[in-house]
Amino acid sequence: MSDVGDGAPDAALLGGASVRPVRPRRFSRPPRGLPLRAIAPNAVTALALCSGLSGVRFAISGEWEKAVAMIMVAGVLDGIDGRIARLLRGESRFGAELDSLSDAISFGVAPALILYLWTLSALPRVGWISALLLAVFCALRLARFNAQIDETVQPHKSAGFLTGVPAPAGAGLALLPMFLWFWTDEPLLASPYLVAPWAVFVAVLMVSSVATFSWSSLRLRRSIRFEALAVIVLLGAALINVPWHTLSVIAILYLATIPFSIAAYARVRRPRAVGGSGPE
Repeated sequence: MSDVGDGAPDAALLGGASVRPVRPRRFSRPPRGLPLRAIAPNAVTALALCSGLSGVRFAISGEWEKAVAMIMVAGVLDGIDGRIARLLRGESRFGAELDSLSDAISFGVAPALILYLWTLSALPRVGWISALLLAVFCALRLARFNAQIDETVQPHKSAGFLTGVPAPAGAGLALLPMFLWFWTDEPLLASPYLVAPWAVFVAVLMVSSVATFSWSSLRLRRSIRFEALAVIVLLGAALINVPWHTLSVIAILYLATIPFSIAAYARVRRPRAVGGSGPE
């Protein structure tokens, strides 16, 4: 019997029939690396974080309009990163944690430092406490949001409302004195005695339990679609030509909607409580 070097059976034992050697089965390797759909949303979130930190850099050099503009850019990026994630099906727990970290810095720490460097530093103790409350309360709001993200019963969310003022809107409200100061040059608007209590007021709104409108839950009637597009175009043109005037109006109008959102949620809450779901 002859030796077969490759391990195949001897042909003589099998009646002279030739037998092909058995080749090992090849297994397909899983694709290496992360898909683009998982990276793109996190990249946008990271850009928002960079934008918020750049606002602090411009504030240190006294370029106030650029500093505030960076916070607004961070707000725009924060508004689209979640939509990009849902569009590309790239949602992840890592992305959610990164988004919260970015929001805490871009809409809490950065606006607080900008306000402190702008005027609150004239009152070292009170001004710093006001800035500190704005930053810390923003972080507390985001921590509360993360703690409730897996809860199935969220009365405000199920009714189409938010709990408190969201972080990007809170940053815009906190910077409202700067918006007004940019186009009015009114010295009173830059007074730390006005800005300090205003920052504390906005910080309390962020951690409060008041119901605020959730813009993502709003639905327009089909009959006013053209009018809505016209308003969006007009708003975009106003932001390009007179940004500080427009942002001032938007912030004031948003603040004015809070009493209406509280009343609207109260009307929704009564039948829900009667139906057995219970109050919040």
